[in-house]
Amino acid sequence: MTDQTEPVDSSAGKGDDYTSESIQVLEGLEAVRKRPGMYVGGTGLNALHHLVYECVDNAIDEAMAGFATRVTVRLGIDGSCVVTDDGRGMPTGPMKHENPTIDGRPAVEVILTQLHAGGKFGDNAYKVSGGLHGVGVKCVNALSEWTRVEVIKDGGVKAIEFSRGEVSKPLVDTDQSAIVDVPEGRNGTRISFKPDSTIFPETEFRFETLQHRLRELAYLNSGVVIRLIDERVDASGRIREETYHDEKGLLAYVAHLNSAKKVDSPVIHFEAGDEELQIRAEIAMQYTDSTSENLLAFGNNIFNPDGGTHVSGFKTALTRTINGYSKKNNLLKDVTPSGDDLREGLTVIVSVKIADPQFNNQTKEKLLNQEAESFVSKLVSEGLGAWLDEHPQEAKQIAQKAVLAAQAREAARKARELIKRKGALDSGGMPHKLADCSSNKVEETEIFLVEGDSAGGSAKGGRNHVNQAILPLRGKL
Repeated sequence: MTDQTEPVDSSAGKGDDYTSESIQVLEGLEAVRKRPGMYVGGTGLNALHHLVYECVDNAIDEAMAGFATRVTVRLGIDGSCVVTDDGRGMPTGPMKHENPTIDGRPAVEVILTQLHAGGKFGDNAYKVSGGLHGVGVKCVNALSEWTRVEVIKDGGVKAIEFSRGEVSKPLVDTDQSAIVDVPEGRNGTRISFKPDSTIFPETEFRFETLQHRLRELAYLNSGVVIRLIDERVDASGRIREETYHDEKGLLAYVAHLNSAKKVDSPVIHFEAGDEELQIRAEIAMQYTDSTSENLLAFGNNIFNPDGGTHVSGFKTALTRTINGYSKKNNLLKDVTPSGDDLREGLTVIVSVKIADPQFNNQTKEKLLNQEAESFVSKLVSEGLGAWLDEHPQEAKQIAQKAVLAAQAREAARKARELIKRKGALDSGGMPHKLADCSSNKVEETEIFLVEGDSAGGSAKGGRNHVNQAILPLRGKL
């Protein structure tokens, strides 16, 4: 044993120190490149296509604001994507801002490089928008090998280029003859980008994936023409091109969803808006012979897989309105259909466009605005109620379909209870020859003990199956 003290190694645990030097500040779009999952949900194929959707959503916002009518998406042979709209065109003038690093810079440059910069925070540029946080197109810029933005405005074109989120060529005037997909005399914006292969393991866009979302957007925004052009030659040597546009909007969408089903009603459609509340709702629904429901909910063109307040308002009003009509017209029998019964075989689309949408998270899976619930509920009560009164024959068929669903549900419940009863009796050592009754109310049931199978057969034939059970016994009592 020694009284000497061992020297302390000053380097030990150095990597575990948490000091001011441990704090990093990510400038500009570094945070997006460092943590893409926080902004686009990862680096897989869904995130890759999310870049296209961010650009398209900006174009659709222009359409919802009443300034754009056409959106074109081109997939280039070099792996790039070009999204063009004929809206107002991104602003290009110098910024006036108290921050000296922003003041004087072209607005389009700030839009593409500064997180939480955009026209969707106030109500000056957009009353209704899918974007909330001003990060969409910045993510495209940050996660692309290169990005080029061309703004067509007042007969001229200005262009700016970026490399992995940084300006590579400042804003300059350029030749308008190279711009396609914007009608002559119209303003617009064209965003071209190529996803960064150092971020995304796979950078090849899927035509079918984009096809689904763009068709959906065309149905949700009936006045917009959306084109998808794949300049990559397919196996047959062709360039694929599709145009999505239908003035019937959600009516056509429901018909499309039910194209392979037998329908039991026409498409029922109603919509309304309130300028003061800055909300508009549209609903299209149709009954089919399916045993399940197909409900799609959208808030500002964004699919809400978990529904939300607009869905709650729809479901509550649907149940109240149809059951109220059925009772008034004596269409109900021994059971009252539940909400699930009334939605059996129903295909429905609920679309709400609202000035200040509130979602449960960044992925916007659920709409939370309380005003959406009351507004949709009132719309369904009035719109569906009027439709039922005007179409008594179809209304009767809908009510009868719901009653059948309720009866089937009740029969299935009783069958489950009977099986449970038999299981309980078997597990308790009761004879397997017991012919049980269907009622489970003790005060109204009785059991008859009979001698042997012969007597049991006669008793079973003459008993009341609801409240009388028969148990054959062996030998003399």
